[in-house]
Amino acid sequence: MKDNPEGYWFKRKLYGWGWTPARWQGWATLAVFVVLIIVDFMRISATQPTESDTLKQFVPQLFLFLLVLIGICYKKGESPRWQWGRTSERGE
Repeated sequence: MKDNPEGYWFKRKLYGWGWTPARWQGWATLAVFVVLIIVDFMRISATQPTESDTLKQFVPQLFLFLLVLIGICYKKGESPRWQWGRTSERGE
């Protein structure tokens, strides 16, 4: 890929802070993340008697999944920074 010669799985977002998937590995990582969240919620929901009990167990696990995803993005992606458009668009 000509705009990704380093082979990053996640590229820095063009506007704002964060990442967006740039290769199939990044998209696969994001898909696995979403599937894990859905399966985990369904598993917890099936075993808990009330909605509040479900959320009490699900939210900490959701944060753990998010931390893992952010760690993968840091390791396999460009270093994030705040930006608003391409550098050449701003005249720099």
